[in-house]
Amino acid sequence: MPDEIARGVVLLHLAATLFLVGLIWFVQVVHYPLMARVGRAEFVAYEQAHARRTTWVVAPPMLVELGTGIALLWVRPAGVSLAAALAGVALLAVVWGSTRFVQVPCHERLSRAFDPGVHRRLVSTNWVRTAAWSLRGILAVWMVTQS
Repeated sequence: MPDEIARGVVLLHLAATLFLVGLIWFVQVVHYPLMARVGRAEFVAYEQAHARRTTWVVAPPMLVELGTGIALLWVRPAGVSLAAALAGVALLAVVWGSTRFVQVPCHERLSRAFDPGVHRRLVSTNWVRTAAWSLRGILAVWMVTQS
């Protein structure tokens, strides 16, 4: 595999990952906490619109990050080890697992009615994704410096 292709994969991976790192910090510090300020009467419509609109923003970079993360198991610059690529995929599993099994169920419950306990769970458990994506960002930057 030509090194230019491998470098392109790692650069695309870096771009998607860093976009998502910035986005998750915004969600964690601003967006999710402010959901509690939406009035109860408007909350269900707000949450349903949030879910629809957020998908358009997060799905493309998450899929690029996932695809390039998996591709790096086979196509990576010479200076990037298989262990680093595996660590990246493990962190992706944390992000996707938390999204599917924790955040999505919280959003599904909130789309029916605001519940302060569910909202607190959404905010507190989202730190798992924030930490995993932050570590992924550091790892992706390191991969680029090694390529």
